[in-house]
Amino acid sequence: SLPAASGLAEMGAHWIHGPSPGNPVFCLASRYGLLGPEAAREENQQVEAGGHPPMPSVTYGSSGKVLSPTAVREARDLFYALLASTRAFQGSKEPPWPSVGQYVRAEIARTVPTMAKGQEDARRLQLAVLAACLKLECCISGTHSMDLVALEPFGEYVSLPGLDCTFPGGYSSLSERLLSDLPEGTVLLNKAVKTIQWQGSFREEGDDARVFPVRVECEDGDVFLADHVIITVPLGFLKEHHQEFFQPPLPKRKAEAIRHLGFGTNNKIFLEFEQPFWEPQQQLLEVVWEDESPLEEPSTDLEANWFKKLIGFVVLQPPEQHGHVLCGFIAGKESEYMETLSDAEVLSAMTRVLRTMTGNPNLPAPRSVLRSRWHSAPYTRGSYSYVAVGSSGDDIDVLAQPLPEDPRDPRPLQLLFAGEATHRTFYSTTHGALLSGWREAERLNQLFQA
Repeated sequence: SLPAASGLAEMGAHWIHGPSPGNPVFCLASRYGLLGPEAAREENQQVEAGGHPPMPSVTYGSSGKVLSPTAVREARDLFYALLASTRAFQGSKEPPWPSVGQYVRAEIARTVPTMAKGQEDARRLQLAVLAACLKLECCISGTHSMDLVALEPFGEYVSLPGLDCTFPGGYSSLSERLLSDLPEGTVLLNKAVKTIQWQGSFREEGDDARVFPVRVECEDGDVFLADHVIITVPLGFLKEHHQEFFQPPLPKRKAEAIRHLGFGTNNKIFLEFEQPFWEPQQQLLEVVWEDESPLEEPSTDLEANWFKKLIGFVVLQPPEQHGHVLCGFIAGKESEYMETLSDAEVLSAMTRVLRTMTGNPNLPAPRSVLRSRWHSAPYTRGSYSYVAVGSSGDDIDVLAQPLPEDPRDPRPLQLLFAGEATHRTFYSTTHGALLSGWREAERLNQLFQA
């Protein structure tokens, strides 16, 4: 959470997804009194949003007009029905397509003749809305294309009930509260790790020195010896560096799981305005490019078209706290290209998009821009994981397995693995990351109690 405008900008996690008793992030936040009164309402905790929270929204077309809510709803209902139908392939030996994207597009192609009662203009509009739905799904899955997301295991992901909510004091208010319970000096920040040596015999200085199996060397030269290390670095970092990061290298099975699982980029672009051009009740401004269709190949010209991957803007609530701020979401290669541009170039592109969609060439430009750059960040190299074509939930379990692999090893649990990419049903979420950390802590508890 960074200070921005008159409020906070969440550069990373934004919402508690599924704030209900089964969500440990929600339970902790409730216990610490970090949530607003709406989040605590029982009826809000029981809403089944299926990972697509309903928000009062307006959908703009690239022709500069607000699109018919009925046409948008019809297309979206079809899309969500198709997404729900992917669950039928869980455990299937021969799914009809390798990826979610291919399956959804094939089903859309099948329904085209019956769409919009055969009216050509209305049908074209519904296809454009469906293309926008696929882009939104790319943001949710943290992928460049749903063609990269495996169909068979897609249904293993679990969405918790509850209307997604935010932290009034920023998401980091939770980690700050957790840190305040720890003795001072327990957590060292800005201590980048260079290598983790394991299965060794490392001694501390002194006559009666203990021997440790693990040696952690930091980039600044500091060294820590340990019996156990819990590794929570993002999968994107492991993909690029696991071969030199671990000595000896990880077993082949684990290295393959790291290679097979997907890890993509989802970024945010915050725009601050002097005055809102949207209505007070609107919480989501969606963008549909009316000449697009999920049945046509998208343009690969990033320079000319990167901004078309943007799904729209969430209005930061409440304006009394945040000022008049929109938060845009954009995923994939286009999102990574955006990171290479200057603030001025991003601001200019966003101004053009807003003027195009509202049909107002004189719409005032935002007065400031702030964006995340998760792909460029050296220790993340993206945002979060997904189960890619060629991988399965089994790869997540392999990634989560501690090392050494032999349970009879006299020095067990030298390397333990946590983080969102190691949770089979809650990958990509903060609650998945939290539960994975508790899982590994419990592994050590069991060892010490044995």
